[in-house]
Amino acid sequence: MTNLVDPLSEVVGLLQPGAPFSKVVSGAGRWNVRRAEFGQPFYCAIIEGNTRLSADGLDTITLQPGDFVLLPSAQGFTMSSLLPTAADDVDLLPTRLPNGEYRLGIQDGPYDVRYLVGHCAFGSPDASLLVSLLPRVVLVRGESRLATLVQLVGDECRERRPAREVILARLLEVLLIEALRSTAGTTASPGLLRGLADARLALAIRRMHESPTTPWTVAQLAKEAALSRSAFFERFRRAVGVAPMEYLLGWRMALAKKMLRSKETGVSEVAERVGYSSASTFSVAFTRHVGLPPMRYAREQIEV
Repeated sequence: MTNLVDPLSEVVGLLQPGAPFSKVVSGAGRWNVRRAEFGQPFYCAIIEGNTRLSADGLDTITLQPGDFVLLPSAQGFTMSSLLPTAADDVDLLPTRLPNGEYRLGIQDGPYDVRYLVGHCAFGSPDASLLVSLLPRVVLVRGESRLATLVQLVGDECRERRPAREVILARLLEVLLIEALRSTAGTTASPGLLRGLADARLALAIRRMHESPTTPWTVAQLAKEAALSRSAFFERFRRAVGVAPMEYLLGWRMALAKKMLRSKETGVSEVAERVGYSSASTFSVAFTRHVGLPPMRYAREQIEV
């Protein structure tokens, strides 16, 4: 039975990753660029050379050729040259070159680093829940398959072949999937990927997503995972980073927010479709979780 579970398919099916925007950037000399990409997950694939990446609250990482880094959640970050930089070395925007690429630092001559950078998108309606369960930084290094993909991206960037943008978009989607797969394992940070890498936990997670209306208990989910109640609870919390019922609540609320945003479903129907026996019970849970009553949340989505 457990052989039917494919953690990668689960992740890809849930997140629906894509790469709608990208650009090739090169840097030379001293440069330092700061971004606060609120609402837009960030990725970077190093084609040639080295650069530094500093994300808010995390240690600085020196990126190398073949590295792929993904910041799933919106947060501020800085990229800079290996040469020490000062405050006046900051570039607000890279300069667009005649060949369509962008340059930071010294505008002429050879570059020290060249990379593909952009925003990724997760098409899933519950992306906010799933992203919150991913590591803050996904860094993949030393993976030959991924390095090959980065090389293919680099080749495509250098050559002005027909359908270049289409090919790049597909390669980037595969890069994102490979990056997610590379972090799915027992050594990954606690989160959804690590949970799905555990065949028994994946069964329970899949059942929660397939049937959010079921009045699940920890004991019932433990049975789905073929584990004792206590063993399931601890294993789930350790792997996913939250307790099973907390995860289930987040999933139900993510579904509820999607339905309320659609403006086609009333509160009573939403409550029923996410597993609540009454609209009032759902309203209390939604307000506690989201910070707004369902009706007000729906109205504010219309105003936006």
